[in-house]
Amino acid sequence: MIYVVGLGPGGSEQITPRAYSALEKCDTIIGYKAYIELVRPILRGSKEIISSSMKKERSRCEEALALSLSGHDVALISSGDPGIYGMAGIMLEVAQGTTEIEIIPGITAAASSASILGAPIMHDFAVISLSDLMTPWEIIEKRLSAAAEADFVICIYNPASHGRPDHLARAADILMKKLPCDRIAGWVSNAGRDGEKHGLTTLGSLKNTSIDMFCTVIIGNSATRNIDGRMVTPRGYSED
Repeated sequence: MIYVVGLGPGGSEQITPRAYSALEKCDTIIGYKAYIELVRPILRGSKEIISSSMKKERSRCEEALALSLSGHDVALISSGDPGIYGMAGIMLEVAQGTTEIEIIPGITAAASSASILGAPIMHDFAVISLSDLMTPWEIIEKRLSAAAEADFVICIYNPASHGRPDHLARAADILMKKLPCDRIAGWVSNAGRDGEKHGLTTLGSLKNTSIDMFCTVIIGNSATRNIDGRMVTPRGYSED
């Protein structure tokens, strides 16, 4: 059996009871080394821990499959939700139906960051990753432009890293072809973890904001506004 487990933001209080239960059932835990460290304090009993570096997603899945087929119950862990830029899809691709797999959802960065900023995703929103490791930048540009044209609230994952420090600035330039530079935006760093920080800014000022790979950025739609320091997108409920 393989459980693909979403850990949420990483704090133990934000891991679901269902995820805890799956971790308890498993004799082997596999994951990216940073996520292994997040979950290690809550593990109980004797378990084999297998960690690996970034960009080893397929090899982690292959190892999880081999262990499952040899009789082990394996937890393959992801931060956030495993079905949103996580390990669920590739695990199903690798397994091809050869073993039983259960996907256990977790709190994704869009939801955890939104709760910190206020209520910015109360209406239709799009989630776009700026990582071009597996998606060509030309496609990312088209998706950003289309989301702006459709007046979605836009949640940006993987906004920057050491290898691509200018991606968020490039994305802001694309968005400002269709959106005003004073459009409200918010950012959250290390949501739900030690060192959590957040702030409100504007689309035009995002270029000058210190953003890294641990951040999530949310850009409002035409109705989003600042209410007492909180970013709010009205749902459109009628007034009695």
